Amino acid sequence: MKNYIIAWRNLWRNKRRTLITVSSIFFGVLIAIIMSSMQEGSYISMINNVVKFYSGYIQIHDKDYWENKTLYYSFQADDSLNLLVRETDGISMSSERLESFALASSGDKTQAVMVVGVEPEQENKITELSKWVVNGKFLEQGSRGILLARELAQNLDAGVGDTIVMLSQGYYGSNEADKFVVEGILNFPSPELNKRFCYMDIQRAREFYSADGMITSIVIMVSDYSDVSRVLKNIRSKLNPAYTAMSWDEMQPELVQMINGDRAGGLVMKAILYIIIGFGILGTIIMMIAERRKELAIMVAVGMQKYKLGIILFMETVYIGIIGVFSGIIVSIPMIIYFIHHPLPLTGSAAQAMTDMGIEPFMYFTAAPKIFTHQMITVFAITLLVSLYPLASALSLNIIKWMRN
Repeated sequence: MKNYIIAWRNLWRNKRRTLITVSSIFFGVLIAIIMSSMQEGSYISMINNVVKFYSGYIQIHDKDYWENKTLYYSFQADDSLNLLVRETDGISMSSERLESFALASSGDKTQAVMVVGVEPEQENKITELSKWVVNGKFLEQGSRGILLARELAQNLDAGVGDTIVMLSQGYYGSNEADKFVVEGILNFPSPELNKRFCYMDIQRAREFYSADGMITSIVIMVSDYSDVSRVLKNIRSKLNPAYTAMSWDEMQPELVQMINGDRAGGLVMKAILYIIIGFGILGTIIMMIAERRKELAIMVAVGMQKYKLGIILFMETVYIGIIGVFSGIIVSIPMIIYFIHHPLPLTGSAAQAMTDMGIEPFMYFTAAPKIFTHQMITVFAITLLVSLYPLASALSLNIIKWMRN
């Protein structure tokens, strides 16, 4: 205990040197935390935008549907499946869909379309689909009309009130054809979605495809993003083997790859930052030992054991690391909280690129505990590693040589 007190008092014998070292750790931790918070917050926002835009956090399908995506693998949601969705803790809402493809014709123009039969009210709660309606109106329960994506409507030269003809293959393999009145035009921020999406009430879709009572998926939202793994595990443990439950990352592998690639780039930047911090601490410690060589040699000459001197020097470095790390965390917390409530807006090409992907053009932040613990553990580990230098110096101390310098 006495050695720890001596080490603490030694730090403040040269306040300037100590504060310089603490400052290098402090700013390194602060920058690393803000960088990590911005990265992870942006990823969470990106994921939320994608899942709320279309896929949901979890979907339940027939076990063979995802690989084939045809009406042949649609199913009827029985009572046990509906009960599972209703009673699984963490599920905030769900909606049924019937999805397939068709050829849409208007005049002499024909276009392949992705038809999505939805429960209008529930779908709007999950994806806020109504906010993308720029002309006409949103679907109502039992509506006979359709919504067309903007570019698809332009390619068909169709507007609100116009009638288009759709041809497709029904559930039983028969050829199906019907007329639909355009009730609204959707303008998605994603060019890809604008080219091919057509929405209609799920009952209307079932009539068109002769698929009475059938669905291709149940889209599920959870109360909190962090609950996805737990909810998915609970669903899978009780789900009939005829069905499968997939999470957003299994349905959106491209997004996962993009996030992982960006996270790897951020890791390189943080690694460079950690190296700078490490060498900053090491340089100060080497200078500290060099300035005190004669003092340390005298202490050993009058009877102090080398290992005790090593412990004192080791603890001095550890104290510097503790002060720097915790001061960085304490100062970063109010800054992170501020940025959570005031995300940074993007402008120019960066904003346009994010808007084109259907993502809000803001840099979001998060206060997830791992943001702080990861930086704390990493920087403290670097400090402990650097602390081995004064410990090794004390154990190899040469009294005569050090007293001459």
